Amino acid sequence: MTEQAMDWQELTSLTGGRPFVVERVRLTGSDIAIEGAFEPPQLAQLTVEDQVFVTAFVRCHGSIKEMERIFGVSYPTIKSRLNRITQLLDFVETDPAPSRADVIDRLRRGEITAQQALSELDGDT
Repeated sequence: MTEQAMDWQELTSLTGGRPFVVERVRLTGSDIAIEGAFEPPQLAQLTVEDQVFVTAFVRCHGSIKEMERIFGVSYPTIKSRLNRITQLLDFVETDPAPSRADVIDRLRRGEITAQQALSELDGDT
């Protein structure tokens, strides 16, 4: 392989959609390299076509009507593709459980009862 950088689309095409692990990362413009087992970002694991679709969706600010216009397809087609891509992606929890320290601090301040604190610490929120 040459020293020229390969972009994610080339890598995705090369792997044919099969899972892969990146084992070496070199910082651009330096001799610093890091070796290990790095899983590529979820979006980089999508097919090139799905990456283009997601990029267009973000650039359209989520407007399905605009996506219909760009891709020349119907609303159900856009929704179907979004649903399929959604199934491929893990979503980050946006409301994580409070830390033990947070629960104890709230208990000390009298914001919650001892029973509520125990329930939160047990994960029964």
